[in-house]
Amino acid sequence: MSLLPEVAQAALLTLTATASAIWIGTARRGYGEPDQPALFCALLAFTLAAGTGACALARLAFGLDTLEAQLWLQQATLMLGLPLVGVVALTLGRKWIWSRPTWGRVLLGLCVFFEMARQFGWSEPYALGLGLVSAGLVLYAGLLQWPAKRQALAGLLGSLLMLASMSWPGMPALGDALADQLLLSQAAACPILAWLLLNLPGNLREPGDMAEQKAPGHP
Repeated sequence: MSLLPEVAQAALLTLTATASAIWIGTARRGYGEPDQPALFCALLAFTLAAGTGACALARLAFGLDTLEAQLWLQQATLMLGLPLVGVVALTLGRKWIWSRPTWGRVLLGLCVFFEMARQFGWSEPYALGLGLVSAGLVLYAGLLQWPAKRQALAGLLGSLLMLASMSWPGMPALGDALADQLLLSQAAACPILAWLLLNLPGNLREPGDMAEQKAPGHP
């Protein structure tokens, strides 16, 4: 059976995720200090997805032994990248400002629970729960912008593609075949999510709002 479709999907994910990471990274320089840590977390999420695509492309197109790295990055994308996108969408959608230490705690907490889930064999249910919450946050952030139709549509499409990129009960375990099947939905999700994050109110706030809007309970 030809590997061309899988190679094309891997190449597409590498391209769209890398382009989204560059897009976020370049745009990040133009935003104020309050938005910098949020956009850095989004940049990290797209970088993980780009790494997944690159490892899959190296394995499928060039025969390199990168399956283990691909599966690890795939898990990291599902259990770290998607939640980061969801939290960033929530904060920017609500125009909340979280400090760098707060974002550091969010990132550290997700990393700790990601590794704990891997060590105790809870990766699949943990990834499913996080994925559902993350998709819900993206959908909420998009619909919150109504009647801004483009943001609302991006939130809807982004959340659906996030759900499509997850491993659901009844599907085979996350091996090379399933990992390859999930590449296309991730590739399609990346530019939509990147556009949404850069077009939420948190990135469009007035200079006078910079020090005002904070989430309750966050320094």
